[in-house]
Amino acid sequence: MALWKRDWTPEQINERSAGSLSAHLGIRVTRITEDAVHGEMPVDHRTAQPFGLLHGGASVVLSETLGSIASIMTLPDGQIAVGLEVNANHLAGVPKGQIVTAICRPLHTGRRTQVWQTEIRRADGKLACVSRLTTAVVEGDVA
Repeated sequence: MALWKRDWTPEQINERSAGSLSAHLGIRVTRITEDAVHGEMPVDHRTAQPFGLLHGGASVVLSETLGSIASIMTLPDGQIAVGLEVNANHLAGVPKGQIVTAICRPLHTGRRTQVWQTEIRRADGKLACVSRLTTAVVEGDVA
């Protein structure tokens, strides 16, 4: 059985995100594969901490953005996903001027809860952050 129940394209998702926090930070969905949502985010004045490195909070926003999109894409019309908990382990610094890439994959896609893991990598491929998002599946429609 296919993972995705909604046939959204990266272009549709990015257009829908206009005016949101993720768009303000430059987050873009770049690809949707059979089992993952891929994205990217620049490390610039919007996403860096005062010492010129990627801010941990920006990494968490990237993770929650991709995980929320992925979670909702697994659900039929009439259901949505809302975040319950997100955590992140920051493993390597990323200097300003780079673009980080991220891959979000499911760890658990249950009827009531889901868990998504996002790996965020530097331009050289080194793992910069690993984050997990837990969502609750609730009744509702995508606004």
